[in-house]
Amino acid sequence: MENKKEALDKLKKEMEDDKELPLYGQANLVFGEGNSEAEVMFIGEAPGFHEDKFMRPFVGQAGKLLDKLFVLINWPRESVYITNIVKRRPPENRDPLPEEIEAYKSYLKKQIQVINPKIIATLGRFSMNYFLPDFKISQSHGKGVILRGKIIYPLYHPAAALRATAILKELEADFKKLPTLLKNYDNVKAEAKIE
Repeated sequence: MENKKEALDKLKKEMEDDKELPLYGQANLVFGEGNSEAEVMFIGEAPGFHEDKFMRPFVGQAGKLLDKLFVLINWPRESVYITNIVKRRPPENRDPLPEEIEAYKSYLKKQIQVINPKIIATLGRFSMNYFLPDFKISQSHGKGVILRGKIIYPLYHPAAALRATAILKELEADFKKLPTLLKNYDNVKAEAKIE
């Protein structure tokens, strides 16, 4: 039986070969990176300029902030898994279109199945709305929701925190709750009684 790393490599190859995917040929594939055994998976919306250039998620200014947040809670970046819903950069860094999100959906689903994290921390509203379509980020950030046995934990996108000090403070506070949420995962899941 293949291990998680092999399964992810296979999935990445599958995506590289899928010419039907939107933005194919226009931008590099930014598949995701990190620990294939991670208990926490961070999911953003789509790669930006630096991500496209280096073919790695969250390596620009927002990524630098994300790295600082990991330091804040003593989690090495390598201990988690980081990816985006849409795996190629939309032109001019525009928001991903609904059809792009739809087209990449099956791949993200497989990625989540392989890694099988306890917590999915969504970065920004697009990522949050992928799992929780009717939620508003301003009301839902920092509050975990149990969905199919996983905790979906909405966070502001680091890019938004770079533009507004108030959002940065909230993002830091929400981030600080992550280690406790992970530690109490079994209790949270049992109390919720939602599968």
